[in-house]
Amino acid sequence: MKTKLVLWGSNAQDERVLIAMQLREKENKVDIWTFPEAVATEDFVQLMMNDWRDDKEVALPEEKTHQVVELTVTDNLLPEDLKVEKGDIVLRAQTEWHFVVLSSKMYDMYKNELDALKEKVEKLEKFDNSVWENLKGFWDKVQDQVRDKNLFRDHSNALREQTNEMFTHLKSLRAKMDDEFETISKETMEKFHSILEEIEEKMESGKGKLSQIFDELKEIQQKFRDSRFTRDHRAKVWKRLDSAFKNVKEKRFGKEAVSDSSPVNRIQRRYEGLLAAIDKMEKSISRDQSDLDFQKKKVESTDGQLEAQIRQAKIMMIEERIRSKEDKLNEMVRTREELDNKMKALAEKEAKQKEKEKLEEAKKAAADKIAQEIKEQEEARKDDVEDLEKAAEIIKGIEEDSPAEESTQATAEDAGTSTPASTNDESTEGEEKN
Repeated sequence: MKTKLVLWGSNAQDERVLIAMQLREKENKVDIWTFPEAVATEDFVQLMMNDWRDDKEVALPEEKTHQVVELTVTDNLLPEDLKVEKGDIVLRAQTEWHFVVLSSKMYDMYKNELDALKEKVEKLEKFDNSVWENLKGFWDKVQDQVRDKNLFRDHSNALREQTNEMFTHLKSLRAKMDDEFETISKETMEKFHSILEEIEEKMESGKGKLSQIFDELKEIQQKFRDSRFTRDHRAKVWKRLDSAFKNVKEKRFGKEAVSDSSPVNRIQRRYEGLLAAIDKMEKSISRDQSDLDFQKKKVESTDGQLEAQIRQAKIMMIEERIRSKEDKLNEMVRTREELDNKMKALAEKEAKQKEKEKLEEAKKAAADKIAQEIKEQEEARKDDVEDLEKAAEIIKGIEEDSPAEESTQATAEDAGTSTPASTNDESTEGEEKN
């Protein structure tokens, strides 16, 4: 947009004069030169119309008048003693130059803000995400003004060039930080893999109770959420953690408990997604609020009606955007509360299930103990029976042997007694006969 104007007019004496006007945008003033027709030769006029208007150096003749006027929206730009043949050209220039002044002030404002950001960036020893976000927010505001054509191309290009330099510097700091973060993330991932490996061994060997293993997994899950990973490392740990959860659930409740369509998994996935969406919306509202505070602060020191109108329009747009986002946020918070209640109900149900499992385990342990005692008693009785049977066999053997010996002894005794008696009798009788 041209900030110089050359046209023919007349002075207070109704003499034809060449009028040259130049905007001083920084000061919101306009220089007005008038040249008598006598010095305004055709060559000079061509130089003024072409070279001077294109900001090329042109030597001005000594015979001229010069005055400076304040640029306003309502007052006439030309002094009362000057008349022009084409007043609409002056009026259009006056309107355009007022916009140029406002745009220039806007550029200066953004330039000062960018200089302050540049000073912060240059002092950084490591990447700072808040500075990165501030720079992104700044460039978004500049882009809005460029799209609305509130900034001229040379101004936007100057801001873009300096902003890109700062982004490049921040990217180099972030690359260095990413390398360090990659190392830390890998170490953290390996720690989680080691912990999960122990959990998996417990499940496979049956050394730990499934309810206790499930509680351990929940603690690991909480630590996992609080830990910082690269995207790739997070995905790997989550895959193994999720597999462990599914495995223990399958062992506890059967295959239906780990299906993707189970209520527990659906609510859990929805809840986690909702928390991420709420966090994102809160950050977005916070950025808008910062932008709104900035615009309100600047509108208080606005010079000129046009800039004030531009800023008021921006304020209304931001306020409407915040209102819409807050409505969505409130809806998400209500949904979160509903899911909280559902998850509490599920937690209570799970607690009851755990108590039931503990009771069943206690019953099973008692039954196993009783069965073991019975088995031990049976084994003990079996040993007693075997001893009794052995004793019975010994007694039986004794009983079978005892009658035969007595009969033999009795026969022998009977035989021994009768023979000697006969002999005695016979000898007695023989003695008597003698």
